[in-house]
Amino acid sequence: MKIYQKDFQIEYKEDSSPLTEADLKANEIICSSLKKLYPEIPILSEENKTVEFEERKDWKYYWCIDPIDGTKEFIKKNDEFTVNIALIHKNSPVLGVVYAPALSYMYSAKKDEGAFFNGQRLPLTINENKKGKLYVVASKSHLSNETQEFIDNLEAKEIEQVSKGSSLKLCMVATGEADIYPRLAPTMEWDTAAADAIVRESGKMTYQFDTNEPLVYNKENLLNPWFVVK
Repeated sequence: MKIYQKDFQIEYKEDSSPLTEADLKANEIICSSLKKLYPEIPILSEENKTVEFEERKDWKYYWCIDPIDGTKEFIKKNDEFTVNIALIHKNSPVLGVVYAPALSYMYSAKKDEGAFFNGQRLPLTINENKKGKLYVVASKSHLSNETQEFIDNLEAKEIEQVSKGSSLKLCMVATGEADIYPRLAPTMEWDTAAADAIVRESGKMTYQFDTNEPLVYNKENLLNPWFVVK
């Protein structure tokens, strides 16, 4: 937050995605803390060196981390960025924390123990009339034509579409503020893992667009397929 409140340098990674001092500092703090607390659990983080599939394919548990999800939102200073920390067991998220420090929003979930927003159990609201009005959330910085087309073809008398940054979109489905979040565009496992744990414990699911099966983690290719949270 100290970095957020001042003028900071922006660098660009090989894939042209932005990187700030805050991404690296947050990564350092999270990884060193987790190593101290849980030395036996390996770590996969967006800002660490890639761990080859050969090494991680036999991991039973591992941490999946995005130290700052929504770096574009961080740079724009619109407050919609999060810290994502998930524990993956085999290929499913079993524990997740999504924290939005600029908004003081804390989402958390643990398998079979429910999901929470600032201490309140999720979902907070339930839309009883989805045919009448459907609340849809979409990406603020990465809205693809395919996603918009999917939204335009949804069956409801009225569709209210809002845009949000970072993993807050998955969290909005978990709380009940949104009924559906379609993402027909690229994301990585660390972008979704923590919030996906919260989605699942709130009684919702993140489905692969093509197969309607739940999203899986620790794949050989860490790129997520297109998905729909509902």
